[in-house]
Amino acid sequence: MSNVFDEIQRANNAYAAGFGTKKDLSMPPARKTAILTCMDARLDPAKFAGLVEGDAHVIRNAGGRASDDAIRSLIISHKLLGTGHWLVIHHTDCGMETFNNEIMGKLLSESLVTATIDKDGWKNQVKSRGSLEGKYINWLTISNQKQSVLEDVNRIRNHPLVNKDVIVRGFIYDVRTGILTEISGE
Repeated sequence: MSNVFDEIQRANNAYAAGFGTKKDLSMPPARKTAILTCMDARLDPAKFAGLVEGDAHVIRNAGGRASDDAIRSLIISHKLLGTGHWLVIHHTDCGMETFNNEIMGKLLSESLVTATIDKDGWKNQVKSRGSLEGKYINWLTISNQKQSVLEDVNRIRNHPLVNKDVIVRGFIYDVRTGILTEISGE
Protein backbone atom coordinates (compact mmCIF):
# COMPACT_ATOMS: atom_id res chain seq x y z
CA MET A 1 0.00 0.00 0.00
CA SER A 2 1.35 3.39 -0.99
CA ASN A 3 2.06 6.08 1.54
CA VAL A 4 0.07 9.30 0.93
CA PHE A 5 3.20 11.40 1.46
CA ASP A 6 5.06 9.41 -1.19
CA GLU A 7 2.15 9.89 -3.60
CA ILE A 8 2.17 13.63 -2.98
CA GLN A 9 5.92 13.80 -3.53
CA ARG A 10 5.63 11.93 -6.83
CA ALA A 11 2.81 14.21 -7.96
CA ASN A 12 4.85 17.26 -6.99
CA ASN A 13 7.86 16.01 -8.92
CA ALA A 14 5.70 15.62 -12.04
CA TYR A 15 4.18 19.09 -11.51
CA ALA A 16 7.58 20.74 -10.99
CA ALA A 17 8.94 19.10 -14.15
CA GLY A 18 6.41 21.08 -16.20
CA PHE A 19 6.54 24.28 -14.13
CA GLY A 20 7.92 26.37 -16.99
CA THR A 21 6.84 30.02 -17.04
CA LYS A 22 4.91 29.79 -13.77
CA LYS A 23 8.14 30.97 -12.15
CA ASP A 24 7.36 34.37 -13.66
CA LEU A 25 3.94 34.82 -12.02
CA SER A 26 3.76 38.02 -9.99
CA MET A 27 2.92 38.03 -6.29
CA PRO A 28 -0.23 40.20 -6.65
CA PRO A 29 -3.11 38.18 -8.11
CA ALA A 30 -3.71 38.98 -11.79
CA ARG A 31 -7.49 39.21 -11.38
CA LYS A 32 -7.25 41.38 -8.23
CA THR A 33 -9.56 38.93 -6.49
CA ALA A 34 -9.61 37.07 -3.19
CA ILE A 35 -11.93 34.20 -2.32
CA LEU A 36 -12.83 33.13 1.20
CA THR A 37 -14.29 29.64 1.12
CA CYS A 38 -14.59 26.36 2.99
CA MET A 39 -11.83 23.78 3.32
CA ASP A 40 -14.25 21.05 2.17
CA ALA A 41 -12.40 18.77 -0.25
CA ARG A 42 -15.37 18.77 -2.65
CA LEU A 43 -14.74 22.45 -3.47
CA ASP A 44 -12.16 23.41 -6.06
CA PRO A 45 -12.39 27.21 -6.27
CA ALA A 46 -10.02 27.38 -9.23
CA LYS A 47 -12.29 25.12 -11.27
CA PHE A 48 -15.70 26.49 -10.25
CA ALA A 49 -14.52 30.12 -10.60
CA GLY A 50 -12.51 29.63 -13.79
CA LEU A 51 -9.18 30.55 -12.23
CA VAL A 52 -5.63 29.58 -13.05
CA GLU A 53 -2.50 29.91 -10.96
CA GLY A 54 -1.71 33.54 -10.28
CA ASP A 55 -5.32 34.76 -10.69
CA ALA A 56 -6.57 35.06 -7.11
CA HIS A 57 -5.88 34.55 -3.44
CA VAL A 58 -7.86 31.65 -1.98
CA ILE A 59 -8.34 31.65 1.79
CA ARG A 60 -9.86 28.50 3.23
CA ASN A 61 -11.12 27.50 6.64
CA ALA A 62 -13.87 25.34 8.10
CA GLY A 63 -17.12 26.79 6.75
CA GLY A 64 -15.46 29.59 4.80
CA ARG A 65 -16.21 31.85 7.76
CA ALA A 66 -15.05 35.43 8.31
CA SER A 67 -12.88 34.57 11.29
CA ASP A 68 -10.31 37.03 12.60
CA ASP A 69 -7.59 35.15 10.74
CA ALA A 70 -9.54 35.10 7.46
CA ILE A 71 -10.11 38.85 7.73
CA ARG A 72 -6.40 39.31 8.49
CA SER A 73 -5.57 37.51 5.24
CA LEU A 74 -8.11 39.52 3.25
CA ILE A 75 -6.74 42.80 4.59
CA ILE A 76 -3.19 41.78 3.63
CA SER A 77 -4.52 40.72 0.22
CA HIS A 78 -5.89 44.22 -0.38
CA LYS A 79 -3.42 46.44 1.45
CA LEU A 80 -0.22 44.85 0.21
CA LEU A 81 -1.27 43.00 -2.95
CA GLY A 82 -4.06 45.12 -4.42
CA THR A 83 -7.13 42.89 -4.46
CA GLY A 84 -10.37 44.83 -4.76
CA HIS A 85 -12.95 42.08 -5.28
CA TRP A 86 -13.63 39.60 -2.48
CA LEU A 87 -15.97 36.62 -2.68
CA VAL A 88 -17.30 34.87 0.42
CA ILE A 89 -18.37 31.39 -0.66
CA HIS A 90 -20.16 28.93 1.61
CA HIS A 91 -21.65 25.68 0.29
CA THR A 92 -24.50 23.23 0.60
CA ASP A 93 -24.14 20.10 2.70
CA CYS A 94 -21.47 21.73 4.87
CA GLY A 95 -20.14 19.80 7.85
CA MET A 96 -20.29 23.02 9.89
CA GLU A 97 -24.08 22.59 9.88
CA THR A 98 -23.86 19.25 11.72
CA PHE A 99 -22.78 20.50 15.15
CA ASN A 100 -22.65 23.53 17.40
CA ASN A 101 -20.23 24.94 19.98
CA GLU A 102 -21.75 22.85 22.77
CA ILE A 103 -21.46 19.59 20.85
CA MET A 104 -17.86 20.26 19.82
CA GLY A 105 -16.90 21.27 23.36
CA LYS A 106 -18.40 18.06 24.75
CA LEU A 107 -16.75 15.85 22.12
CA LEU A 108 -13.32 17.37 22.75
CA SER A 109 -13.70 17.22 26.53
CA GLU A 110 -14.19 13.46 26.23
CA SER A 111 -11.58 12.61 23.58
CA LEU A 112 -9.16 14.00 20.98
CA VAL A 113 -9.64 10.94 18.74
CA THR A 114 -11.73 11.37 15.56
CA ALA A 115 -15.48 11.22 16.26
CA THR A 116 -18.13 9.59 14.06
CA ILE A 117 -21.61 10.71 13.02
CA ASP A 118 -24.78 8.71 12.50
CA LYS A 119 -28.52 9.43 12.46
CA ASP A 120 -28.35 10.37 16.15
CA GLY A 121 -25.47 12.85 15.73
CA TRP A 122 -21.78 12.99 16.61
CA LYS A 123 -20.27 10.44 18.98
CA ASN A 124 -16.86 9.60 20.35
CA GLN A 125 -15.93 5.97 19.79
CA VAL A 126 -13.02 6.34 22.21
CA LYS A 127 -13.23 8.34 25.43
CA SER A 128 -9.76 9.28 26.61
CA ARG A 129 -7.30 12.17 26.63
CA GLY A 130 -9.92 14.89 26.21
CA SER A 131 -9.50 18.59 26.95
CA LEU A 132 -11.85 21.31 28.18
CA GLU A 133 -10.13 23.86 25.90
CA GLY A 134 -12.66 23.14 23.14
CA LYS A 135 -15.38 24.77 25.24
CA TYR A 136 -13.63 28.15 24.97
CA ILE A 137 -13.50 28.36 21.19
CA ASN A 138 -16.23 29.81 19.00
CA TRP A 139 -16.32 27.19 16.24
CA LEU A 140 -18.31 29.50 13.90
CA THR A 141 -20.81 26.78 13.08
CA ILE A 142 -23.63 27.30 10.59
CA SER A 143 -27.34 26.91 11.24
CA ASN A 144 -28.55 28.75 8.11
CA GLN A 145 -26.33 28.99 5.02
CA LYS A 146 -27.84 32.19 3.57
CA GLN A 147 -27.74 33.92 6.94
CA SER A 148 -24.13 32.89 7.58
CA VAL A 149 -23.06 34.25 4.17
CA LEU A 150 -24.80 37.57 4.88
CA GLU A 151 -23.28 37.76 8.37
CA ASP A 152 -19.78 37.12 7.04
CA VAL A 153 -20.14 39.60 4.16
CA ASN A 154 -21.42 42.24 6.58
CA ARG A 155 -18.69 41.52 9.14
CA ILE A 156 -16.04 41.95 6.46
CA ARG A 157 -17.62 45.07 4.92
CA ASN A 158 -17.96 46.73 8.32
CA HIS A 159 -14.54 45.83 9.67
CA PRO A 160 -12.65 49.03 10.53
CA LEU A 161 -9.53 47.88 8.64
CA VAL A 162 -11.36 47.02 5.41
CA ASN A 163 -11.24 49.71 2.74
CA LYS A 164 -14.81 50.68 1.79
CA ASP A 165 -13.82 50.59 -1.91
CA VAL A 166 -13.33 46.80 -1.77
CA ILE A 167 -16.29 45.01 -3.33
CA VAL A 168 -17.45 42.12 -1.13
CA ARG A 169 -20.08 39.69 -2.40
CA GLY A 170 -21.45 36.45 -1.00
CA PHE A 171 -22.30 33.15 -2.66
CA ILE A 172 -23.39 29.60 -1.96
CA TYR A 173 -21.83 26.81 -3.99
CA ASP A 174 -24.06 23.76 -4.55
CA VAL A 175 -21.96 20.60 -4.09
CA ARG A 176 -24.55 18.56 -6.03
CA THR A 177 -24.73 20.75 -9.16
CA GLY A 178 -21.58 22.91 -9.15
CA ILE A 179 -23.71 26.06 -9.39
CA LEU A 180 -22.58 29.22 -7.61
CA THR A 181 -25.54 31.37 -6.45
CA GLU A 182 -25.13 34.93 -5.26
CA ILE A 183 -26.72 35.77 -1.90
CA SER A 184 -27.82 39.33 -1.41
CA GLY A 185 -29.33 40.91 1.67
CA GLU A 186 -30.40 44.07 -0.11
